[in-house]
Amino acid sequence: MDNRFSGIIDLIQQARIKALRSVNAELINLYWNVGEYIFNKVENAEWGVSVVSELAQYIQRNEPGIKGFSDKNMWRMKQFYESYKDVPKLSAMLREISWTHNLTILSRCKTVEEKEFYLRLCIKENYSYRELERQISTSLFERAITGDLKLSAPLRVLNKDLTISFRDSYVFEFLNLPESYDEKGLQNGLVRQMKKFILELGKDFIFIGEKYRVQVGNKDFFIDLLFFHRDLQCLVAFELKVVEFLPEHLGQLNFYLEALDRDVKKPHENPSIGVLLCKGKDSEVVEYALSRSLSPTLVSEYQTQLPDKKLLQQKLHELFENNGLNE
Repeated sequence: MDNRFSGIIDLIQQARIKALRSVNAELINLYWNVGEYIFNKVENAEWGVSVVSELAQYIQRNEPGIKGFSDKNMWRMKQFYESYKDVPKLSAMLREISWTHNLTILSRCKTVEEKEFYLRLCIKENYSYRELERQISTSLFERAITGDLKLSAPLRVLNKDLTISFRDSYVFEFLNLPESYDEKGLQNGLVRQMKKFILELGKDFIFIGEKYRVQVGNKDFFIDLLFFHRDLQCLVAFELKVVEFLPEHLGQLNFYLEALDRDVKKPHENPSIGVLLCKGKDSEVVEYALSRSLSPTLVSEYQTQLPDKKLLQQKLHELFENNGLNE
């Protein structure tokens, strides 16, 4: 880069970070206030469980452009407020990390001390969501309090791009920005190309969403592509893995299908279907995930209506050829 202009780039990046921090803080404030409002209504016996569902439907009906206010997420807001309302020393820290980071800490940390540990760590090290998940899974807090922790260089990897900490789908929804605003990775590009191919297969597939969020407990999971099949009258989830096939990939997809059937599927619709696409070094693998409750007749109908595995394998191979990824 021309060194004469590097100072301007620094100014732009600093302004972006400040803007994202400000928006994120306002979003957390909003969720805190909504959580407090619901908490007080429930505590005073003014609202029952069904009222929050009615509220979610009311928001969707009257302001369809507003995202992030499903009944599940609003119950999370109540839990968020409830967990921290008596711990004022953590209030400012909550607003320095994203809602997804907050949800991870809220759902996976048992004590106030553990929550505070990971809040401070996220702020200090600018952890991405995935890095935070990894550190919690390796029991970093437990090792720290027992002294069985060496702060080696690999452990203290500083995230140079501070904006990563605030690249949160909730922030983009809050600003009414499309999620593609931040989708620059290889995986996302391949997913979009696969989406186009599925829609070209015929009129039966209706596109519902890319990186479609499903909520299980206090955690968010994202399905690469979600369609509705008009003839089969069911949801069809596509997952693309840019790695060799592993059995746990099917387990993850079945987990998504259960969430879809519980929270998204309409009563008159058939059980959801999953299609797993894996592209390893030497081969393409396509597998279907079908509900165990399906009758043999319905399984047979599903298999005849779904895209042929060989056709999907061929398309997956072409995608990698076109992107220069096949060796």
